[in-house]
Amino acid sequence: MATPTTYVASAVVSAVTPLASAPPEYNSEPAWKLPGWAEPVIVTSILFFACFYTRRKYYSVFSSKAPYKSLLDAQSYEFSPTSSRSSSSGDSSPSREGPWSSDDEDESTGFSTSKNLPKQRNCCGVIILTPNSSRFAENWHSRVLYKFPFLMEMFYWILTYAIYRVSHILSQEMFSDDIWDTAQANGLSVLAAEQFTPLRFILPIQEITVQKWFMNGHEGLLTFLNKAYALIHIPGSVFFIAWYYYSAPTHSIFATVRRTVTLCNFLAFTVFALFPCMPPRLLPKEYGFIDTVRRDDAQSVWMSGKFVNHLAAMPSMHFGWSFMIGCTLIYHSGVLGCVGLSYGGRKGKSVQIVGKWWKIWYCALGIAYPTMILVTIIATANHYWLDAIAGGLVGAVALLCNRVFLVLIPLEDLLLWVLRIEKPKPNCGASRR
Repeated sequence: MATPTTYVASAVVSAVTPLASAPPEYNSEPAWKLPGWAEPVIVTSILFFACFYTRRKYYSVFSSKAPYKSLLDAQSYEFSPTSSRSSSSGDSSPSREGPWSSDDEDESTGFSTSKNLPKQRNCCGVIILTPNSSRFAENWHSRVLYKFPFLMEMFYWILTYAIYRVSHILSQEMFSDDIWDTAQANGLSVLAAEQFTPLRFILPIQEITVQKWFMNGHEGLLTFLNKAYALIHIPGSVFFIAWYYYSAPTHSIFATVRRTVTLCNFLAFTVFALFPCMPPRLLPKEYGFIDTVRRDDAQSVWMSGKFVNHLAAMPSMHFGWSFMIGCTLIYHSGVLGCVGLSYGGRKGKSVQIVGKWWKIWYCALGIAYPTMILVTIIATANHYWLDAIAGGLVGAVALLCNRVFLVLIPLEDLLLWVLRIEKPKPNCGASRR
């Protein structure tokens, strides 16, 4: 008996015209392949090098010669509903202006830290009391965090991956055995929207045309793109967070980018669960797409196995991440200072933290990286054009709404209390140098 999903899939399939000719052949010899352990070692090395490089060199976990300093040490005044938020890093106010900067989520409304009084957090305009974990500052795990504060970023990465797994499981539970039919219908509906709506004037070049161009006479370049798709996304994203943790002028600005990236992931995970979408490479062969990454034996260890959601084409987080990275690099270069988009902002003097050649490099890389990823995801048949557009839109929404995560600060206070850990003052940006 046909299900409603089957009827939807049939209707969408009939709307998109399969290729009249046979699918193109891709007979490239398998390129070199990294051993299975190489990618985890690369990512782990980046993370631990970041921990080591941003450590507090003159602080000993075992026998500290300097007093432990927590996030609360810079705030010694009594709480007042009219008091303003103070900086825990002591940075000047101009660096906090501009569309990318905001008050750090690690800074709290004024409160006294004497005698371990409860923290007073402002949550949606309501002042609530949370446990003060400063009494645990000398616990061994608190001291380890103070020595290596980047470990906190690693913890949030693990939490984000856990939520990705939950979205995958939730999607499978919601659509049960029909998930592949539903995902195929959704994928074909994306193609139909590109080909039979006004979007065809905005996207005149079809995905299959791009892939055919690379497979007919440009196989070597396609092999490079296959490797780029498999091996750059995860290590590159991890390296970006590690680099910006050190390079951002203040932790407040870094936290804004980190919250934006995290919210972008959460929004994408929600779409993955509610709108499973089959990528072009998994569509029936009569539509002509070839899974060149796996034909070239170039798949990543992170993108195979049961822990990967293969029906998560919409939106494209490959492009969404690269788009956010590109915007951050251009912003970091300072070339947009003439329009007030700089670390100084419109109200303050533009703050330039890189030299001329570095400015050119960051700007060029900020344009080239997302452009390369866009070409890659289309040429390898892993995403549709609309996936990339949706990825960019999700990133823009995340930037505008990233402060929504500030409402979770009380939960972080409770978690730290349960774990008997005092969160240390961040060691990045100008506060480190």
